[in-house]
Amino acid sequence: MAQAGLFNLGSGKSIVWAILLIVFGFLAIVLPFASSMGVVIVVAWLIVFSGGFQFIYAFQSKGIGHILWKILVAILYLIVGIYFLLHPVIGVAEFTLVLAIFFVVEGVFDLIAYFQNRSAQGSVWILLDGIVTLILGVLVWRQWPSSSLWVIGTLVGISMIMTGTTRLMISLAARRVEHGAA
Repeated sequence: MAQAGLFNLGSGKSIVWAILLIVFGFLAIVLPFASSMGVVIVVAWLIVFSGGFQFIYAFQSKGIGHILWKILVAILYLIVGIYFLLHPVIGVAEFTLVLAIFFVVEGVFDLIAYFQNRSAQGSVWILLDGIVTLILGVLVWRQWPSSSLWVIGTLVGISMIMTGTTRLMISLAARRVEHGAA
């Protein structure tokens, strides 16, 4: 029963989310340039909004640090966010490098998670996810920056498919454990 709790009991919602993740992963692969640009634009807007909130926070947090420093941080957020909005192709190249680092780190953490849970049913999918994600990170790193325009969308799509498949397989395994225990 502890295994099922580890994987959120294989609920119908977790299965639906896993399938949606797989479908959106395929869309990201089919439309890699649009996916890459979309990621940069969404993140750029998040940075701009964060800068706005940082600016508001600077005036509302009296006594917690110097107001000038908070305003400078807010301005930095706004400049970076607006820069990415005005120059999304440069942003894609920079995000590609960050994505490579992220995939390497995620792959290592997935491998650690596998070794911590290898006795759990379906854990081989965590191992597969970790290996694939680590390989993707290394491949992106080696090809950067020449393939930046398509690599974010393609690799995010592959990662989404792998993660969705992993979650689906684990949810189905947890569901089998639940039904077997009932």
